[in-house]
Amino acid sequence: MNLLKCVRTSRPIIKHCVYGPQFSSFNKAPLLSKRYYSTQGSSKSLVLVELTPTGKISVATLASITAAKKLNSHVTALLLSTDLEESHQEVQSTEGLDSVLVLDNDANKNLDRHQFNIAEYLEPLITELQNEKQYTHIWAGHTAFGKNLIPRLAGSLDVSPISDVTQVHSENKFTRLIYAGNALSDVESSDQLKLITIRPTAFERAQKTEKKAPVDKFQPKSSFEQDKVPTWVKDELSKSDRPELGSASIVISGGRGLKSGENFKMLYDLADALKPRAAVGATRAAVDDGMVPNDLQVGQTGKVVAPELYIAVGISGAIQHLAGMKDSKKIVAINKDAEAPIFQIADYGLVGDLFKTIPGLTEKINQNK
Repeated sequence: MNLLKCVRTSRPIIKHCVYGPQFSSFNKAPLLSKRYYSTQGSSKSLVLVELTPTGKISVATLASITAAKKLNSHVTALLLSTDLEESHQEVQSTEGLDSVLVLDNDANKNLDRHQFNIAEYLEPLITELQNEKQYTHIWAGHTAFGKNLIPRLAGSLDVSPISDVTQVHSENKFTRLIYAGNALSDVESSDQLKLITIRPTAFERAQKTEKKAPVDKFQPKSSFEQDKVPTWVKDELSKSDRPELGSASIVISGGRGLKSGENFKMLYDLADALKPRAAVGATRAAVDDGMVPNDLQVGQTGKVVAPELYIAVGISGAIQHLAGMKDSKKIVAINKDAEAPIFQIADYGLVGDLFKTIPGLTEKINQNK
């Protein structure tokens, strides 16, 4: 994709360069302000560890560690859980970490670990830590956790956040997605601290290693004032034998073409035939129509997935949905409309009646088991 246009932002220390077919001119005027400088060779990264409801390190955190290591910097993982020794062991054994920092404060040890998913609790703690340690980069996944916390930190620390990063070029330069993934923007920042959320599907997951990173303890001077921030009440999690959407190697998604929630049973039957690797997703249109619950939504305002195989059934291919799945390794589209936009990005396309195609495909797979 060719570089087509550079855009000055309102903040003078940020430079944006936008790539995309909808931009037809290229402005070569210098955009860097006098405040620009480089921290090359002196970077210190802090990765904010996000845990799953079961206490496991999240896929987004593993990808964040990989992104941070691209700077060849010292990488520290901040683990805020105070009661899960298993989580400590798992984080310590993650490749790419030079150290692990854990919360050590008697005033906060009686808090439920879920309370540490609330940005109002975390922001003052991390602000205090940053003022003490002076990290050059703070990383988080572009998930509900990261999208809630990083902007709040940016306001507290007076820096511009850089969101949805897909490439790390240097300590100051990153590529991020804009316009629902239809254009790429090169962002060059001279903020002394870079606050970054990364797209989990754009980076490999950090692997486990036999070597364990050393653990340090952070003792914040201030304690949380529980009466001034929201309180975690409970998680209501849907239970399924199928893998979670973000980690499944095969995702079968349905759109409005399925017409009703009862017809999603065809997709569940196909996923069962492909067990244990397949999960079922849906478009926002299907969710808004009440066909399936919103935890199945894939897209710009849902979950971002990049499985080995993505099967789009009865999906037209709106850009909001494509933003959540177009990084899939192989895309198969099944739609009766040969002009549907989904076929433009599909590796394989089948024009036909999904109500005949999906049951037939399921039957063939079961016969060949």
